[in-house]
Amino acid sequence: MADIAIITGSGGLIGGETVRFFANLGFTCVGIDNDMRSYFFGEEASTKWNCEKIQETFKNYIHRSIDIRNFEDVSALFAEFSSDVKLVVHTAAQPSHDWAAKEPFTDFTVNANGTLNLLEATRQHCPKAPFIFTSTNKVYGDTPNSLPLIEQDTRWECSAEHQYSKFGIDESMSIDQTKHSLFGASKVAADVLVQEYGRYFNMPTACFRGGCLTGPTHSGAELHGFLAYLMKCACSGKEYRIFGYEGKQVRDNIHSYDLVNAFYHFYQNPRNGEVYNIGGSRHSNCSMKEAIGKCENLSGKKMNVSYLNENRIGDHIWYVSDVRKFQEHYPEWSYKYDIDDIFSQIYEANIEAAK
Repeated sequence: MADIAIITGSGGLIGGETVRFFANLGFTCVGIDNDMRSYFFGEEASTKWNCEKIQETFKNYIHRSIDIRNFEDVSALFAEFSSDVKLVVHTAAQPSHDWAAKEPFTDFTVNANGTLNLLEATRQHCPKAPFIFTSTNKVYGDTPNSLPLIEQDTRWECSAEHQYSKFGIDESMSIDQTKHSLFGASKVAADVLVQEYGRYFNMPTACFRGGCLTGPTHSGAELHGFLAYLMKCACSGKEYRIFGYEGKQVRDNIHSYDLVNAFYHFYQNPRNGEVYNIGGSRHSNCSMKEAIGKCENLSGKKMNVSYLNENRIGDHIWYVSDVRKFQEHYPEWSYKYDIDDIFSQIYEANIEAAK
């Protein structure tokens, strides 16, 4: 049998990109996705369309509609493929800090218990398979907001005198004694579990603490999927709501392909219990105001924007990832796409979807 890659959240942005990447390399990709995203954010955010598209495109894709909170089902799947599993990429999650506060038990059991189930199934059935987890920069809580930030015309920026100014925030930032949002807390639990299985059981595991992960296949919704949802509003005329910080909050945006290519480099030369900040870094970032301008330029339309003074709990004013640790470990990895490439691709995807 061909090498097996188990990919959770296979209909989502990163999961789907992971399937395409590794299926094209000849892996048999076993995708786990039960379309919880439509439960979280409504039918418009459903991943069903992407799962169906992947199934039509790749004969070496096997789809399983499993709930990762059910250990018996997860374990049975891993037992089925056993030592043929050469890679596990865990992207499934409840991804919104706003939504988590509505259903804390659902958020925690999906993000933390689900991750524990997958780690234990990996340990029992294929412990040598690299386990890659899409963590989040929200594990740092709102600590980034305590940085010396300076308001500029279109964005907030970190003071030039600070150590994070030139390259962004590195992995030395504390994840302790800060407000995370409940989503951030459940992802911290998962993140630490992934590290612990790597260190305690000597398993090849990595947490990729992502900035804004984006790309043309993102099923954007207001509560999750910043650029995809913004462009959807730009093209449709739907109202886009800005939450606080004068719309100058900065996000670094990494294309889904560049992230999955980073996964591939880790897979080729894995390490135990690693943590990497990963995002667009200084290579690819923008503020909300700047993003709105780019959307308006591409669509040729003035956006319907409203502003709320109250920011979202746990939201970052300025976040740029320092990716130098990953680049030091994997010097052959580099970005393929920049911020303008990302905007153009998301715009084209919206135009295509409207046909």
